[in-house]
Amino acid sequence: MISASIRVKEKMLSDPDLLKKIEQASATLIQTFRKGGRVFFCGNGGSAADAQHLAAELSGRFYFDRNPLPAEALHVNTSFLTAVANDYSWEEAFARYMKAHGKKGDALVAISTSGNSANIIRAIEVAKELGIRIIGLTGSTGGMMKGRVDLLLPVPSDDTPRIQEAQILIGHIICQQVESELFGK
Repeated sequence: MISASIRVKEKMLSDPDLLKKIEQASATLIQTFRKGGRVFFCGNGGSAADAQHLAAELSGRFYFDRNPLPAEALHVNTSFLTAVANDYSWEEAFARYMKAHGKKGDALVAISTSGNSANIIRAIEVAKELGIRIIGLTGSTGGMMKGRVDLLLPVPSDDTPRIQEAQILIGHIICQQVESELFGK
């Protein structure tokens, strides 16, 4: 398992297009924060855990003490989430949150190993309608996210655990670049 994880990361390291896209994702979030926007994260299961983790790195701290950045994961208000899932559908839960809180100038980081999660796709559709920049983190094919997001970061793997390990690495790289650029340490 360790060797398989290392192989995925070596593929990432040797992919100049993916590395450039990670830099672009960082630049998107930096620009969003500089202009007073918020960054939203969404995912299901392990991707939800990663969404919450990365939002906490930005809104709390990463390497050093600094002002908090407005970042949040769409699934943390369980009363809202379960009410919308019950009253509308699970597919609408993140979309309604984006309708309530998102605005032009914000960014959405959509995380899905398959790229096919219906509730993530609906959140992407709403974000696009609102003029929100969308970054997608997926597995190798991009799934249904491909062509729907502004910037797709596909991990070169079809193995869910290996994809998730690489996605949190990408997230940490982005957090470090955002923090360094905005707070200059």
